[in-house]
Amino acid sequence: MSGSSRPFIEARDFLLAHRTDYVTARRDFRWPKLDRFNWALDHFDAMAKGNDRTALWVVDEGKGEVKLSFAELSRRSNQVANFLRAQGVKRGDAVLMMLGNVVPLWEVMLAAMKLGAVIIPATTLLNTEDLRDRFARGGVRHVIVGDADTGKFDALPGGYGRIVVGSDRPGWTNLELARSASADFVPDAPTNASDPLLLYFTSGTTAKPKLVSHTHQSYPVGHLSTMYWIGLMPGDVHFNISSPGWAKHAWSNVFAPWNAGATVFIYNYARFNAKAALDVVTRCGVTSLCAPPTVWRMLIQEDLAAYPVKLRELVGAGEPLNPEVIDQVKKAWGITIRDGYGQTETTCQVGNSPGQKVKPGSMGRPMPGYEVILLGDDDKPAREGEICLALEPRPAGLMTGYKDDPEKTAYLMRGGHYHCGDVASVDDEGYLT
Repeated sequence: MSGSSRPFIEARDFLLAHRTDYVTARRDFRWPKLDRFNWALDHFDAMAKGNDRTALWVVDEGKGEVKLSFAELSRRSNQVANFLRAQGVKRGDAVLMMLGNVVPLWEVMLAAMKLGAVIIPATTLLNTEDLRDRFARGGVRHVIVGDADTGKFDALPGGYGRIVVGSDRPGWTNLELARSASADFVPDAPTNASDPLLLYFTSGTTAKPKLVSHTHQSYPVGHLSTMYWIGLMPGDVHFNISSPGWAKHAWSNVFAPWNAGATVFIYNYARFNAKAALDVVTRCGVTSLCAPPTVWRMLIQEDLAAYPVKLRELVGAGEPLNPEVIDQVKKAWGITIRDGYGQTETTCQVGNSPGQKVKPGSMGRPMPGYEVILLGDDDKPAREGEICLALEPRPAGLMTGYKDDPEKTAYLMRGGHYHCGDVASVDDEGYLT
């Protein structure tokens, strides 16, 4: 353990020790105070040293599977970091990453973090006009994309670096060349915990997507709350069904599991099939599962009791689950699906944590490290109102702001609170609905 990671590990270990003791965790948890901190170097690499446990397990429908240990992924991400540095990627450069659930996604995430670059995750559903907006407002200097999506950049001229994953493409440099790079990485400078790490474009409807800025503290460290909500422990095999490019993918496919020392498990398929997914969950010994309501509704169409799963924790996110779905799963497996709430702008703020009473329709109670208050139209406390976060003390998992909209940032962080924009009610036990 490096000196810079000690406060982080102490905070992590406190939450692990009190994973089912919500009262103590809420009362006594404090976000670690960090000055210089690079999660990939100070936490992941330290955890990975001599560690042959599986860090990443990717199962591809009909195509086999890949397992990488923490030690292997540390070494491979060092190679990718050295390769990216040779391609001109520098500290502070914005790197747009448009990849599916393939091993290079995690290698690039870690490598860019080690370099101090700023990652812009992008879903493969984006078109050229979406990308044009990200280039203009995100200041993209390099792109790393799958071979099937390189054509989307043909109409985007400029001197940005082009790196492709998969087969060769004219005008692009193949990431596979990283395999011959040195596995010894030396950072060019220390990383401040407050340095930018991630830029997320939120989904836009009528307006342009907002550009959410997170630091080396707000998402890596902030997701201690997400780890606590899910109930992850070292050695777990965590399967989160989420698409790359969205914040929930970083929540539960990167930071929360690896904060705990758990395995990130991925199942890639052409089209979701509940029976096939349950077969994989059973065969691979998945211990915790996070899925959106649409997936849960498909899973209960199968005879869940017929699958001898090793699951211990089940969570759902996106919208409240129908009580009928929760009841059917509990009847089959004896486990209650627990809801949680958060945003791209934050980590998990509110949730039903392990070992606690779950109320039907409730998103749960504030997570350790978050002071949640409901404010009415007059910005005064109310039993029903807008979900807001106290800024004193400021939760580590809150964004620094919207990169290109300081006025919007100031408005949402007025009066000593961050205003989430969602409305809820609270009962006498502190449960939000």
